Amino acid sequence: MATAAVSPSLSLNQHRLLIPTQRGVSLNSKIRVPARFYSSEFTSRIRASSAVAVEPELRTPTQDSTEAELFACPICYEPLMRKGPSGFNVPAIYRSGFKCRKCSKSYSSKNIYLDLTVTSGTKEYNESKPTRTELFRSPVVSFLYERGWRQTFNRSGFPGPDEEFNMAQEYFKVAEGGVLVDVSCGSGLFSRKFAKSGVYSSVIALDFSENMLRQCYDFIKTDESILSSNLALVRADVSRLPFFSGSVDAVHAGAALHCWPSPSNAIAEINRILRSGGVFVGTTFLRVNPSAPLILRTLQQGATRTYSFFTQEEIEDLVTTCGLVNYTSKVQGSFIMFSAQKR
Repeated sequence: MATAAVSPSLSLNQHRLLIPTQRGVSLNSKIRVPARFYSSEFTSRIRASSAVAVEPELRTPTQDSTEAELFACPICYEPLMRKGPSGFNVPAIYRSGFKCRKCSKSYSSKNIYLDLTVTSGTKEYNESKPTRTELFRSPVVSFLYERGWRQTFNRSGFPGPDEEFNMAQEYFKVAEGGVLVDVSCGSGLFSRKFAKSGVYSSVIALDFSENMLRQCYDFIKTDESILSSNLALVRADVSRLPFFSGSVDAVHAGAALHCWPSPSNAIAEINRILRSGGVFVGTTFLRVNPSAPLILRTLQQGATRTYSFFTQEEIEDLVTTCGLVNYTSKVQGSFIMFSAQKR
């Protein structure tokens, strides 16, 4: 039986037996983005190193038990048939094609990442997105994210990526050996850490930004241990996640809640894809307390035109109203890490 078909009512130990355990795997400034951002190096590398012929058959979750069958059509949530080599890693998925068994919509993996957005493949239609979404689709912001942008979070109390990762891992102990989805992964700062830890059967680095996913690949291609690990790059909307209900063990959302167009829709989707007992961990900026220093209040007042910030009470109310339980949080300055579980 495929991982995607596991009932969320199964116990954690029963669920793990059904999960494959193989592991391996100022914006106004004139900034030049390296040409390698748009190079075809990935395509050349895959073709040069590939010795596996593309498999002609289409596989579905009832026919194959690889982790790749976690993916579902974002339109009808039905299984995706896969044509190509087996395996749940960037090279294998890049060389595969996906098609919905029910609505016959095809999904492309030709751009390094697998595009599982509803609008994948559209030629004339363009959908307007909020500024907070479009900002991170910029190649400049994607390039700068780990080269100065993320480091400024320390001023608001963020403890730094290494400590944040360790804190998240404590919450995710009950999900060890399972499937982890890093939603709004950005340039894959934490996706790479989760994949390299070897703790999870599969890690999905998921973001709506095409350029963030390209930047993520730019980082992982330099580390063969990550490139060949069970890591997939997926473009998707956090409010329409392309996974079966109850198929995921852990969801991480680092510095993301304040960027989402609809946090309630996103957390409802996260609840849907989590198995029973699955864990959601997120971090974000808290809305500055009125008693905070004037400089902090002034900075955040300007930022609220683009982002949505919340109080501790609002975040807990949102998460529990969306059906998650066992809510807990840790706060340091304007930084909050919160966690909750699926019933």
